[in-house]
Amino acid sequence: MIESTDGKIRCFGGGVGKEFYADYHDHEWAVPCHDDRKLFEMLILEGAQAGLSWETVLKKRDGYRAAFHGFDIVKVAAMTDDELEALRENPDIIRNRLKIHSARKNARVFMEMQKEFGSFDAWLWNHVDGKTIDNRGQDWGDVPVSTPISDVISKTLKKRGMSFVGTTIIYAYMQAVGMVNDHAKGCWKSAD
Repeated sequence: MIESTDGKIRCFGGGVGKEFYADYHDHEWAVPCHDDRKLFEMLILEGAQAGLSWETVLKKRDGYRAAFHGFDIVKVAAMTDDELEALRENPDIIRNRLKIHSARKNARVFMEMQKEFGSFDAWLWNHVDGKTIDNRGQDWGDVPVSTPISDVISKTLKKRGMSFVGTTIIYAYMQAVGMVNDHAKGCWKSAD
């Protein structure tokens, strides 16, 4: 738990120069999202985080939005090898070749799932019966890194051809898109 410069206690975020992180905590993390474009954005960003801190990814979020056409799924799916390779020189994103190329691969699978299920949102949220799993009030140390649900989602996405969708990444994704509310005991958001 972190006490921010604004006096609020948060699960993460805050501090001088980290107001953007507190803003993410307060207004996005654990807030239910049902917009496919945003769901795609968060899937790509969570995958980019692998081996890094979420803070690092958030600092580069605008760079990702510019590099990946505002996360327009159709445009990302159509990116050429040359376009993707050029992004390896872009300091505004994480320049890992596999992570960059996974955005296109994941966009193509995402689109297939949209056609099959009507929306990615419909498929994804079906795993929690359309309702957020509310774990508010637990101790931060009790927050899991994966669950049986994240295992199932991860396994399915991998089988369909996505990458950077391991169960730990997917659990973080579930938190990011509000499928799980893990605001811990003592956090000002746990009382919402």
